[in-house]
Amino acid sequence: MASNNGLLNRWAWRELLHGQIWPVAVALALIITCVFALSALADRIENVLTQQGRNLIAADTVLRTRQPLNTEQIEAFKQAGATVSAQTRFGTMAFSEQKMQLVSVKAVDSLYPLRGDLVLEQNGQAIGGDRRIQPGELWLSERVFSLLDVKAGDTVSIGNLDLTVSGTLAAEPELSFNPFSQMPAVMMHRADVPAAGVVREGSRVRYRYFLTGDEPSLSAAKASYTLQDGERWVDENTSDRTGDMLDRSRQYLSLTVVLVIVMAAATLTLTCQHYAKSRADLVAMLKSLGASQQWVRRWLARQLTLLFVLATAVGLAAGYTLEVLLRLPLTDVLPSPLPSYGWVPWVLAPGVALLVALPALGVPLLKLLDAPALAAVQSQAARGRQRRGTAAILIAIPVGALALWAFDNTLLWTVLGAMAVMIVLLALAGLGLLRLVKSRVRAPSVKLALSRITRNKLASSVQLGALAISFMLLAIIWLLRTDLLADWGRMLPPDAPNVFALNIAPSEQQGYVGKLDDASLMRSDAYPIVRGRLVGKNGERYQIPTDEVERDEVDEALRRELNFTWRDSLPSHNEVIAGDWPTENGVSVEADIAERLGIEIGDNLIFSVTGQDFTATVNSIREVEWRNMRPNFYFIFDRETLADKPANWLVSFRLDESQTPLLNRLAREYPTVTLLDLRTMSSRIQSILRQIGLSLSVLAGLAVISGLLLLLTLLRISLSERQQEINLYRTLGASRTRIQRTLWSEYGVMAFVSGLMAVLGAEAAMVGLLKWGFEMEVRLHPELWAVLPVLAVALVFVTVASMLRKLIDPQRR
Repeated sequence: MASNNGLLNRWAWRELLHGQIWPVAVALALIITCVFALSALADRIENVLTQQGRNLIAADTVLRTRQPLNTEQIEAFKQAGATVSAQTRFGTMAFSEQKMQLVSVKAVDSLYPLRGDLVLEQNGQAIGGDRRIQPGELWLSERVFSLLDVKAGDTVSIGNLDLTVSGTLAAEPELSFNPFSQMPAVMMHRADVPAAGVVREGSRVRYRYFLTGDEPSLSAAKASYTLQDGERWVDENTSDRTGDMLDRSRQYLSLTVVLVIVMAAATLTLTCQHYAKSRADLVAMLKSLGASQQWVRRWLARQLTLLFVLATAVGLAAGYTLEVLLRLPLTDVLPSPLPSYGWVPWVLAPGVALLVALPALGVPLLKLLDAPALAAVQSQAARGRQRRGTAAILIAIPVGALALWAFDNTLLWTVLGAMAVMIVLLALAGLGLLRLVKSRVRAPSVKLALSRITRNKLASSVQLGALAISFMLLAIIWLLRTDLLADWGRMLPPDAPNVFALNIAPSEQQGYVGKLDDASLMRSDAYPIVRGRLVGKNGERYQIPTDEVERDEVDEALRRELNFTWRDSLPSHNEVIAGDWPTENGVSVEADIAERLGIEIGDNLIFSVTGQDFTATVNSIREVEWRNMRPNFYFIFDRETLADKPANWLVSFRLDESQTPLLNRLAREYPTVTLLDLRTMSSRIQSILRQIGLSLSVLAGLAVISGLLLLLTLLRISLSERQQEINLYRTLGASRTRIQRTLWSEYGVMAFVSGLMAVLGAEAAMVGLLKWGFEMEVRLHPELWAVLPVLAVALVFVTVASMLRKLIDPQRR
């Protein structure tokens, strides 16, 4: 028995090294390598994105409310295991000895912030350590110093309380952006608020409660509190400016991982089928020499065990190395130290490989195991018994695992279902195109190649479909990455404004804009701002309930004053999607509010400004990108409609960090103009965009490499299966030149047709993914039509060239 086991082990090792099973080992190792590297890197990037998102809200989750929580509720949060920090926000007047200014106050406790960095400066130097706001201190944003004409150490009054100016509020973690309502910011300690006496019953105050902790603690904390009307929990996924960006990044990460696994599984399946075919004669011969079914099973089991152990060891080592290499381009943008990816990739990669290998290896090996002994002497011998039930179970195991893992991922199932349908459609379309071309070509080599392709419809359609779907997946991964980055680039382009000047008096408007132009600053057009309300439509006034609970159910645009403006032409960053630009007594309406309120072209809207009603006819609906930090409006009127209404002006412009003195000079020369400096927020968003962009590019590159391996495997197996046919051609007297031309023609035509089909499939898939999966603007990709078919032909030609000599002259192998 021991010698028998030794023989099996030695044979299994020789088969792995010198036989046909080593390509299977390589394919299995590639699956483990790709899954490990991609899942580890994706997990790191996921943690980084989550960390960045939480830094932007200063906690893991935030409760926003208009009412303060009682001590018992805060204690309940702490008992659940969460750390809690409280913040009170309100607007009030700040008084220095010489001046006064309306400011936005953030009153925080000594724990704030729980996430992110609060940067405080004294005498131009950042204060190190974990410095927090202390009672009796007042920290001012930079431009408040000039507005109040104070310096560090001076006294500023907030209500009844005199506070000492401790320094500059250089940066804070929370990002907020509302150029029409934000005031210059100051920060004080929350313990000083009662003594200031500025928060009374009826005051407009907002409260935020910041929580950090592990997921069970946060879930328990949320469960301990019942949300009231107007309250909500905010996390990194619901942060106004970054939530959408982070959510789309995660969608792309998960989709890329799945597509890589699909392509790697296809590579392994093709390799295993080729191995089973190549060993059918050997198994039949062993059976004819007396080997029992049990002995053959043990023989194959030893090979597979050794195969999986070796592939796992090589794959994990290669995956660890690849993950390190993939991080090199991200060194400058990823935080240090990096969050760990833990044990999951070490278990996930072999687990995925095992699940994929069950049907990929199991089904062909079942057929190999049942190969009849008669096949050793008669190639057309009867087939062995079929094990359809066992094969179905092997296929059901990974499918069931995928269903358990992603049962609620609609995007994933949509993509996989579309892929299954598309491979059939692409194969049939490609075959039909080839038949059409066949009747019109005259070159003998091309005609012979087309005849061979169209003769075996099933085999050719499978090959065409496989090639097309492989090229299509490569195109989808890269195009989706490109479109995501382009969308985020439009959200915050490099020349986006980072300073807003508001409340410019009409008499100062030309002079203020002239100062910006004299400094050669990149600026927007100046917009007149008229504050008003939408009060009715088509002769009927909207009914706004007086009850606070019922009032909160009414659309926000009807509950508050809005900012109106007039324009003679469409803003360059808006797009009219219905109707024409407003003419006399016309108004253009933003698409989202038009949908929410049921506003259509031709409706007659009723507006109110300073208590006086007027009407305007809806002439157009506009698409507005609210994320681009440019002046945007729900309603834009023609000039005559608003010309007699009281207005102040708004202009936005871009400043470099070195131009801060200019900003301070503008503040002194125009003291009534409100300046909103968003340079810190812009740079932080740009940094996050850069991190995400590089991360997605690296992941897309890895996915493309996996797809190329699938394509090369498919082509090499297809070419190796032509050996017997080529030998027959040589026996019948076909010249090397004729065989070469035929092969070049056959695979060149298939590559070009599969490239065209892949373009069609990729464009169709991108429409669905962009419109319903990522909710982005749909666009075509004309560059794909020119590039992908050429790349397909080039890749196929390189593969054919690498194998052609061995195929035509097999004795050289």
